[in-house]
Amino acid sequence: MDGTTTTMRLVIRGRVQGVGYRAWCMQTARRLGVSGWVRNLADGSVEAFAHGPAVAVESFVGACQAGPPLARVTAVDTTKLDAPATTPEGFRQVPTHDC
Repeated sequence: MDGTTTTMRLVIRGRVQGVGYRAWCMQTARRLGVSGWVRNLADGSVEAFAHGPAVAVESFVGACQAGPPLARVTAVDTTKLDAPATTPEGFRQVPTHDC
């Protein structure tokens, strides 16, 4: 492993609210060693910020395309971001954002 880190913003669309997606997302990120956060958006989608080893973040993005059993993901839009000024600790859920 080369130690490369990456930071991604994900917007997950489909039936992703009310199906345990955020809790599943936190468990998945923690298992993979990805830090960041997840939240619902007012438009019915879910947004996540993921930072960590590039391989782990790529695995996280791939997992988000499937989601938990009750979810029906139709799209995962990703945006690569600059590394954050401070590295987030752990992976948590943050309040819903009105977009």
